[in-house]
Amino acid sequence: QVQLVESGGGLVQAGGSLRLSCAASGRTFSSAAMGWFRQAPGKEREFVALIKWSGGYTYYADSVKGRFTISRDNAKNTVYLQMNSLKPEDTAVYYCTNENSRGRYDYWGQGTQVTVSS
Repeated sequence: QVQLVESGGGLVQAGGSLRLSCAASGRTFSSAAMGWFRQAPGKEREFVALIKWSGGYTYYADSVKGRFTISRDNAKNTVYLQMNSLKPEDTAVYYCTNENSRGRYDYWGQGTQVTVSS
């Protein structure tokens, strides 16, 4: 089992920046990647970014390309999401997730609220 602990959410003005962190613990041996999803009120959960543990390859949703950066510290089993040039439409609950070696998202964090004011 993998446990995920998120931090870094909060309130920020449009155009500002915020960094989210996700620390993984437990049985992380089979983890292939870590990623971020988000869900706004009344909307479906959507993919934001993903990073592979081996090689560091990254993937982003079109809506955040050029503004968000996902990174990882392999030794600490920690993943970060640097969010720049934030927009009100980025307001959502952000969730950290683990992708196992079979390509499935099997564990999730509790979520952290990000609110961007105009």
